[in-house]
Amino acid sequence: MDSQLASQENIAASTDAVTVYTSFNRLRTQLQDKIIGQKSLVDSLLIALLADGHLLVEGAPGLAKTTAIKELASRIEGDFHRLQFTPDLLPGDLTGTEIYRPQTGEFNFQRGPIFHNLLLADEINRAPAKVQSALLEAMGEHQVTVGQTTYKLERPFLVMATQNPIEQEGTYPLPEAQLDRFLMHISIDYPAVGTEKQILALAKEQARIETANLPAVEVILSKDQIRQAQNEVLDLHMAEAVEDYMVQLVMASRKPKPYGEDLVRWVNYGASPRGTIALDRCARSHAWLQQRDYVSPEDVQAVVHNVLRHRVLLSFEAEAEGVSPDDFINELVKRVPVS
Repeated sequence: MDSQLASQENIAASTDAVTVYTSFNRLRTQLQDKIIGQKSLVDSLLIALLADGHLLVEGAPGLAKTTAIKELASRIEGDFHRLQFTPDLLPGDLTGTEIYRPQTGEFNFQRGPIFHNLLLADEINRAPAKVQSALLEAMGEHQVTVGQTTYKLERPFLVMATQNPIEQEGTYPLPEAQLDRFLMHISIDYPAVGTEKQILALAKEQARIETANLPAVEVILSKDQIRQAQNEVLDLHMAEAVEDYMVQLVMASRKPKPYGEDLVRWVNYGASPRGTIALDRCARSHAWLQQRDYVSPEDVQAVVHNVLRHRVLLSFEAEAEGVSPDDFINELVKRVPVS
């Protein structure tokens, strides 16, 4: 009887796993239909959701950064808030503040936008450092401390922050500690000609139906399904050789001397241990989205640029030679052998 019961439980668990993956795949398809030409952004959003992390997205205006997370938010269980970061923003505008109630003679905490499941921090580098730092605890520990009280944030909790690389006047560069809290840094570019025509057709269609009385978008993923998928990602098999390869890539970003004197000249600081953890979670999530139950070196290579791009601080020599963080990571991938 015990073995029969265990067998039934295994079948049920397997069925649930297939259902969750099917839901994620359906979500991915719908997002790609709405966010044309930004497959990398869509996949990165799903990886961040699976890895329980946060995204920093850099790209010119009009590249569907805001649309992407709004479309995601409309299809998963949870609430969404967009906050425009400006120079006059205060930390309390993000976290919330204590409000005095004359009727009771007490202070009550009014929760801020950070208490939503999905938060779009639009043009995060336009707010001063004290506002940016208000995100540190929330992103790192999923909690907010105001005064003597700590408030837990409900999961899933995903921050997608955007940066405009064109207008740098009046901006406040993100400090290294803040950058390190982001799971991935995504850089997106303009679409190709064919894709641009598809976007134009979609925009025309959207304009026609905006005034129609359309039903709300169907919720595809529940919070329980997201939690189950996150656990499945953590349970994926990673061979010791793949783990060693991943660690060696991160170590090479700090001490690249065994792989070439040019790499030593190019880098000042490499990725922190948080980068190793992020690379592990993202590689697992990438493998899960490919419907595999193991992680391969190709999964590590598929996400390594997005994970390390903002964690590598290059030298003046590298900048003088026109070497970008992506160029440096390319060389690491070429030179660090797969175990």
